[in-house]
Amino acid sequence: MSARIKPLVAGNWKMNGLKSNQAEFYKMIAGIPDDLAESVDAMICAPATLIAALADKAGKGAMAVGGQDCHAEASGAHTGDISAEMLADAGASAVIVGHSERRADHGETDSDVRAKAQAAWRAGLVAIICVGETETQRKAGDAVSVVERQLEGSVPDGATAENTVIAYEPVWAIGTGLTPTAGDVADMHKAMRQALVGRLADAGGSMRLLYGGSVKPANAGELMAVSNVDGALVGGASLKADDFLGILDAYSRS
Repeated sequence: MSARIKPLVAGNWKMNGLKSNQAEFYKMIAGIPDDLAESVDAMICAPATLIAALADKAGKGAMAVGGQDCHAEASGAHTGDISAEMLADAGASAVIVGHSERRADHGETDSDVRAKAQAAWRAGLVAIICVGETETQRKAGDAVSVVERQLEGSVPDGATAENTVIAYEPVWAIGTGLTPTAGDVADMHKAMRQALVGRLADAGGSMRLLYGGSVKPANAGELMAVSNVDGALVGGASLKADDFLGILDAYSRS
């Protein structure tokens, strides 16, 4: 973990969650100790259909609510899309942009991600910008160069620690149960930090860098101890209150 940077644990529910699943969210809120907000920020990025209900339940407590994607435009003839302003209006405080599944399934480019991050800022949301390499790219020795190129293309000028979070997600580790070694994570996060400082100076030095990829209660403590890891972007483990609270507990004790 980076010194003096407050960690963030953000859960990404992806395309999961019906009204009945709100009970897990309520259990998460009930299970967060009163003093948690002093040591770690917590967030659930829910499907758009649940954001308003979850945000209403969360209120101004220790749990924030975010979205999973947004359109670059504030409004218009974009059937089925959701603008950053709509997310903010529903009660979101942040939005994930550039997740590997969006890049792969919808062909989103770095410039698309950059535009969405700017849209998030426009609406007063924090942009959680995702970057990461595939297994093929890692085996070819291109992991760092791929991520550096994504950072350059996806992070807009004007990014600060207040409006932007970076999430590194090795694509080959998402939902597979595979996890890079602590050394692999340390090397990548160091390279990311250096790239951000080189471009953004002090803002790059204080920006939160999350690790995402099969984060569980069992490995959260080890990952949190890695230099320049300032929290986690949690997938499947964020769907169950007990697992998510276990990860929060590991981070709050670090």
